Amino acid sequence: MIAQVKHIYFLGIGGIGMSALARYFHMAGVHVAGYDKTSTPLTKQLEAEGMAVHYEDDLNLVSEEIKDVAHKDQTLVVYTPAVPKDHKEYNFFLSNGYTLLKRSQLLGQVTENSFCIGVAGTHGKTTTSTLITHLLNSGGIACNAFLGGISANYDSNLLLGNGEFNGKKVVVVEADEFDRSFLTLSPDIAVITSIDADHLDIYGKHEELKKSFLDFSNKLKTGGLLFIKAELPVIPELKVNYKIYSLNGNAEVNGSNLRIENAQYSFDLSIDGTEIKSLQLGVPGWHNVENAVVASAVALHMGVSEADLRDGLESFRGAKRRFEYILRSPEIIFIDDYAHHPEEIKAFLSSVKQMYPGKKVTTIFQPHLFTRTRDFAVGFAESLSLADELVLLDIYPARELPIEGVTSKMLLDKVTITHKELCSKGELLDKMRHRHPEVLVTIGAGDIDQLVEPLKKLYE
Repeated sequence: MIAQVKHIYFLGIGGIGMSALARYFHMAGVHVAGYDKTSTPLTKQLEAEGMAVHYEDDLNLVSEEIKDVAHKDQTLVVYTPAVPKDHKEYNFFLSNGYTLLKRSQLLGQVTENSFCIGVAGTHGKTTTSTLITHLLNSGGIACNAFLGGISANYDSNLLLGNGEFNGKKVVVVEADEFDRSFLTLSPDIAVITSIDADHLDIYGKHEELKKSFLDFSNKLKTGGLLFIKAELPVIPELKVNYKIYSLNGNAEVNGSNLRIENAQYSFDLSIDGTEIKSLQLGVPGWHNVENAVVASAVALHMGVSEADLRDGLESFRGAKRRFEYILRSPEIIFIDDYAHHPEEIKAFLSSVKQMYPGKKVTTIFQPHLFTRTRDFAVGFAESLSLADELVLLDIYPARELPIEGVTSKMLLDKVTITHKELCSKGELLDKMRHRHPEVLVTIGAGDIDQLVEPLKKLYE
């Protein structure tokens, strides 16, 4: 059907994955429009690129061509699982027999006939998929990429290129485990970075989440290859061709001799016994070195030279909101990060403290989802206790209704450091105005990003 559609309408067009698809079809000449509940810098950018976006659930704001039921076969409606079931526009399309696809289904169809590299994991997938894309570009394989973040090198979550491998166009995609979305993909190369318990509102138990990653591995095309992090619980059950990667381990793909020199991370890489010494990574964080180990293995597997690999790693600037420096001066270091799981926060804060020993780290954190806060309260408290000072914002609900007893206060009470407090988003700037943090970090996956620019102006 995709080849025949004249209009694609996105319900939730401002989502990071949705907007990449919207851009892809807009650039292919299809008429693209959409709805989202809030205006953001990303939706404004889509509008500037020529897409019609509105922010109220109102059929009167949908164009006549799209609403024309007589020509519904010319329109495809793409929706995010976050769209509520009582949404008026959603129900109009549903009841009038339009073709509706989830974002993941459309991504599966778009990438089906490509040489597909799918990067999965409960964390690490955005940075890893963005780095693989950059390494391939640096190595002369200009690929298509649908990313789950804005690449700092290319200032977009969509890259277009004609690079081929084995006679097929190469595409890199972030394979999202939420709602089992990644099971619509059929990768030629797959990466699994982590399988920590998450999305228990969807899966119920950690065992179900593990099973879905096993199912994802089985989606590999015949002759495909999986790169999987050492010690992940599904390894004994794998039925596909795979290589294990590790940091300071003894896997087939291994990073070792890690060091920080002038705030730059260096490591040695060993692949099947071949050594590549002193690779330098353009972004900080031990967890990013781990991501770089597997991204390098994928790039080398696809024929990228050692020289191009070196250049690509060093010139990589990461994804926005992933260890992103906002200010870096003698007076203040300000870093923003998307971390929203205890393990991510632990990795992020540990790296920050190693990079700036002796400096006080002030952390502003916005919990994401009531269910996640409830399910991982102890883990969050342990991770956040790595901070020297903590300012805890209210829980960002996203798609959820409140759960009795699950609040930021409940979380704060479990945090063990002395300097900790609750604060609303509206009060934050006034609270921070009279403080002079040495290292300031903002963490979270909700709308805390809207506070980054005001905080930057406050401390510039």
